[in-house]
Amino acid sequence: MTLTVESIKPALALACPLLAALLILLSSRRPNLRESWTLIAGLFQFAIILSMGPVILLGKTVAFPFLTGVLPGVDFGLKVDAFGLIFAITSSFLWILVSVFSIGYMRTLKEHAQTRYYFCFALAIFGAVGVALSKNLMTLFIFYEILTISTYPLVAHEESPEALFAGRKYLAYLLTSGVFLLAAIALDYSITGTTDFNPGGHLTLASASRPFLMILFLLFLLGFMKAAYIPFHSWLPAAMVAPTPVSALLHAVAVVKAGVFGVVRIVCYVYGTNTMQELGLGVMLASLAAVTMIGASLFAIAQDNLKKRLAYSTISQLSYILFGVALLSPMGVTGAMLHIPLHGFMKITLFLCAGFILAASGKKNISEMAGIGRTMPVTMLAFTIGALGMCGAPPVAGFISKWYLGLGAIQSGQMIFLAILLIASLLDVVYFFPLIRTAFFETMPSQELLPGDRGKTVPVFPGKPQRLEASRSIYFLMFLPLSITALLSMLFCLFPNLFYILGLARVAVRDILGGL
Repeated sequence: MTLTVESIKPALALACPLLAALLILLSSRRPNLRESWTLIAGLFQFAIILSMGPVILLGKTVAFPFLTGVLPGVDFGLKVDAFGLIFAITSSFLWILVSVFSIGYMRTLKEHAQTRYYFCFALAIFGAVGVALSKNLMTLFIFYEILTISTYPLVAHEESPEALFAGRKYLAYLLTSGVFLLAAIALDYSITGTTDFNPGGHLTLASASRPFLMILFLLFLLGFMKAAYIPFHSWLPAAMVAPTPVSALLHAVAVVKAGVFGVVRIVCYVYGTNTMQELGLGVMLASLAAVTMIGASLFAIAQDNLKKRLAYSTISQLSYILFGVALLSPMGVTGAMLHIPLHGFMKITLFLCAGFILAASGKKNISEMAGIGRTMPVTMLAFTIGALGMCGAPPVAGFISKWYLGLGAIQSGQMIFLAILLIASLLDVVYFFPLIRTAFFETMPSQELLPGDRGKTVPVFPGKPQRLEASRSIYFLMFLPLSITALLSMLFCLFPNLFYILGLARVAVRDILGGL
């Protein structure tokens, strides 16, 4: 039996972004102070969350019950286990880097409503980390909905007709999914008397009939529509009208990661791998993931807008996580858990690069980026590192998680799924490498309109390209975070236990499946 240690640390970790949100509102007329609160809260939150790592690696859990006896068998509380800590570490660390990038991005583009932006960003991290540290489905549901509501103003930030439409679509999908999730939680509670997350699950074939359990699983899948699997994916490309740091938040840190995190919770901590196998739900989930992996990659190939291509890439990559956990094998589940943080670091690198390119050059479309690798060489090098990782190539972190996923497919005896994994990875190459070729090897136009000189046509000489990355001091705040995430994307391949990630995944899998 796992030993539980009571501590205030989980509550303190959540208090950091909540307090920051309040201080941001109070400092609305002092931009430097307002943005300092964001960075200070991020650093404190990450330190608190990381400090729980050594305890969790010993096989213990850290709990903080804050409201008990609401319903028989249901407490609203926080409980930190190995899997939850992986997501919390990822979200809290990347919040710091995205916040630094946001300062440079928002000031460079002179964006409006910056106080609202930072306020909602802090609430979104509050929701994401709350999802990671939830003790049970009821607590998770509350934070899950906070995450949805707080990110709506971020998606609609531009307030253009396109942005408002994307925001409405975002709410329509995700609030509807909340209804399905609440229904699934109520049905689960009605037959088991609990909603707690337990390694190995609390649902068995003795809990209800097979058709009931299968329908309940479908309700849970609909409830976690944030995972953006096909056919419930179109809200995500539409949301790319949001500022680039928001896109990074949606894809790498919070929203869609919360969706796949929830599905892994259902598979491993509500149903359990044995019940999933007995009901044949693993094959069904793996098939859904396979369709999404291939289909989203094909959509990505057709996109000229860089952020939309990255959006479809995210849809595909998230399904690698669903795919891994659906294999129900130790290696497959380990690969799924590892892909949550590793994909986060790689994908945030790609989005930060896209945002820096937009802010520095005004370019959004791939067809406009001929030769941009010569004017922004470090940025495009970082982008190339992220792209290599997405394809599963060493020495980038994606190689580690895809290696485990491949071993998981072999371990489960499903060689057809191994073939699908390889095909999907090949398609990653197809939609990423033409972009890299365009940036580095195509000839840049002889004349360009630079964003700093609107209305002027400025000659660009291919032999002596202007280094946009260093042309303004404010760019350092965008240049630094993407360089760090690119470097970490490689370091995770060489040192996969950085931030305890691999150790935590192994502890989680040991608890769920009885060891590797």
